[in-house]
Amino acid sequence: MGTAMTEVQRGARTYPLGVSRPELAVEDLPTPEEVFRVKRIGFRQLVMFVVGPSLIALGISIGSGEWLLGPQAVGQYGFVGVGWVIVVSAVLQTFYNVECARYVVATGEAPVVGWGRVPPGKMLWIPLSVFLVIFAFIAGGWAASAGQGLFALVNGRVADASEVQQTRWYAIGLLIVVFLITAAARRISRALELSNWVMVGFILVTLVVVDLIVVPWSVWWEGIRGFVTPAAPPAGITATQLGALAGFTALASGLNWYVMGHYRDKGYGMGHRTGYIAGMRGSRRELMSVGVTFPDDERNASRWRRWYRFLMVDMWGVFFVGAMLGMLLPTVLMAQAVAISGEQPTTANVPTFVASALQPEYGSGMFYLLLLMGVLILFSTQLGIFEGMVRVVTDAAPTLSPRLRELVEGDPRRFYYPFMIVLLVAISVIMHLAVPVALVQFSANMSNLGALIYPFMLIYLNSRLPKVARPRPWHYVILLLNFLFFGFFFVNFVADAFGDPLITF
Repeated sequence: MGTAMTEVQRGARTYPLGVSRPELAVEDLPTPEEVFRVKRIGFRQLVMFVVGPSLIALGISIGSGEWLLGPQAVGQYGFVGVGWVIVVSAVLQTFYNVECARYVVATGEAPVVGWGRVPPGKMLWIPLSVFLVIFAFIAGGWAASAGQGLFALVNGRVADASEVQQTRWYAIGLLIVVFLITAAARRISRALELSNWVMVGFILVTLVVVDLIVVPWSVWWEGIRGFVTPAAPPAGITATQLGALAGFTALASGLNWYVMGHYRDKGYGMGHRTGYIAGMRGSRRELMSVGVTFPDDERNASRWRRWYRFLMVDMWGVFFVGAMLGMLLPTVLMAQAVAISGEQPTTANVPTFVASALQPEYGSGMFYLLLLMGVLILFSTQLGIFEGMVRVVTDAAPTLSPRLRELVEGDPRRFYYPFMIVLLVAISVIMHLAVPVALVQFSANMSNLGALIYPFMLIYLNSRLPKVARPRPWHYVILLLNFLFFGFFFVNFVADAFGDPLITF
């Protein structure tokens, strides 16, 4: 570590970091004004150009945890004992996201590539990381849930048991829409950002309006109180349900890193030097296979602090606030829907439960509005997860295979789009295995597995960055808390799956 810093101070052109990967090149950090092509970054420029990767992450999070798992848990068990798990998970995940993004901004490397620098090296960690992401999300529960909602929106009613296959066809159709969005883009990350600006904005505004109309203040208070009241989990909730809620609150716990590569494509920090994945309409853009870091001098230290402030605004000001609103608003609405209908949501009907429960009292207009909102919520998740899986493999594969790197010739689109088609076919087959929310619960618990691995890898990598970019000591403590919190839920999930859980509620 010390040798690396000395070389940077002497103006060396490379910076050794970790094992089994080439040394990082060394160049000055760009200024935010240079990256976003503006004279100065004010509030307007911040919203229009700087904020972005958090919206892609938020679009994913609102669909899985906030619209499905959180409301289902609250609808069945109430707020107290469930709400604090949501808050703790969101806080820990946002800290974890910042640490994942720290590495990307400081090196321009996507996390899946950076893992190859951790001993024993790339031949273990990169294939394992790709496997964990694909294994966690390929079940397609997020896609099947979106298909359920779209079927109800088109047909004006919830699908019955004999029509499950039709909902899957709708889900496959939405996967094709994701392909078309990426294909029509000039820069894929920007297309995802703009899509989520529209969808997430509509979702949150609509939820606020509907909740103010439908939900009494007593239920609002119960929701807020449940978030801030530490309490034992409610009797009857299973380890799988609680672990899924913890895993998919905010994003995907230990696997959140698979989305953080968007900071590279956005051009944050050294991501501006390494390139991005262009859409079919974009010009050919070479994506560097090895990252770049910056000299350890005062000019670059000042620029780093500015980038880090923007990262904090994006993560805490947009992602965390949006995730908490995205969890509170659907859960209080679900609680009121349960009170009105006198029924409980199940894994089979939770994607459309609120719309069906409120229809008798508020009419078909409310029914269709909530179905439309549900489709947008679940499609934003589908968009981010499906593209994220393709992105992770696209970043990883050329790193491991020199032959593939030659075939791609620096243009990742040559791999990205063919692999997206292969993955689309695979998910279309696999989603037939179980009901959608059961698949989502499986994915969420598999996400917790990542918390047993990646916090330690981040500690290794981030402690070796240029001095100004390194985390403070208490950041390492937060990473260890991620390991303990989410790791507990994963271990309990495995024990529950193969016998008796370690702890019952």
